[in-house]
Amino acid sequence: MNIIFTGGGTGGHLVIALSLAQAALIRGHRVVFIGSTSGQDRQWFSDSIIFEETHFLETTGVVNKKGLGKLVALWKIFKAVLKSRKIIRNFNANVVVSVGGFSAAPAAIASLICRTPLTIHEQNAVTGKLNSLLRPYSKGFYSSYEEGENHCDYPVSEIYFQNARTRNEVKTIIFLGGSQGAKFINDLALEIAPWLHEKGIAIIHQCGAMEEQRVCHAYHELGIDAEVYGFTTKIAELIERSDFAVSRSGASTLWELCAAQVPAFYIPYPSAAADHQYHNARYVIDHNAGWCERQSEGIADKLKAAILSNIRVKSEVLRRLIASDGAKKIIQKIEIKS
Repeated sequence: MNIIFTGGGTGGHLVIALSLAQAALIRGHRVVFIGSTSGQDRQWFSDSIIFEETHFLETTGVVNKKGLGKLVALWKIFKAVLKSRKIIRNFNANVVVSVGGFSAAPAAIASLICRTPLTIHEQNAVTGKLNSLLRPYSKGFYSSYEEGENHCDYPVSEIYFQNARTRNEVKTIIFLGGSQGAKFINDLALEIAPWLHEKGIAIIHQCGAMEEQRVCHAYHELGIDAEVYGFTTKIAELIERSDFAVSRSGASTLWELCAAQVPAFYIPYPSAAADHQYHNARYVIDHNAGWCERQSEGIADKLKAAILSNIRVKSEVLRRLIASDGAKKIIQKIEIKS
């Protein structure tokens, strides 16, 4: 089949596009990507060896725009729809796969105009506005949070499953603020660092490039030898070495921690659209496989209690929440429906 993948803007969307495209390529399909000049799309795929072609169209988000800005954004999408329609026809696409984000709008809409089957992968527990709008017209909709025929295992790199193990006690803790870091999590880590040091718990801290100097200096002042990263491509290795995580609850990080069986204390990003990070974390909490607390004062005591609890039980439950080969199974479903 000829498959067009579209969507992005953020790494969370783009990692899904990459995982699905790799699975499709292994199964002998041709793959093309349509994204945006905005966001991280070019950074991820401009020199890709996975996609036969990559197209970056001039689009921006619409939801957060007002007045004239919204009209300009809609006009850009309209022009990008026309370009996407041409790409779909020239590639003779059998299916368009949307992974969400504003980057997906032109190609997803163009697929409906061309009567090319549209498939949607929703990465979050709360369906995004674009995906909600297009879902009734899609040939397939896949989510790791829904039960029944729409359920899929989240596409997670195989390395997380290979390195998975049951955690019995906390010897090493990892703080994850995402690629941009999270000041609240950074401050929380520094607040309880003396307590962790006293307990003999090693600290790994991914704090974001903008906070790296401040965080390193703070640990130095505390006399604590923490392993600090502003940004790193070795997250899988760091997670494998960890027994417990404190993290935002973006979908990709959440499911990577699940795959690795690392119990986590989630602190959702409070400004996430539709509060989706909270609902992502609730899925894990509802299965008694982790902790979730809103940003607030006094959270340190709750974190300490979680660290001292029986983490083995939650680590074992995590193993049952996700299976490997999620991307392959989604592509197989797309093959059947297209």
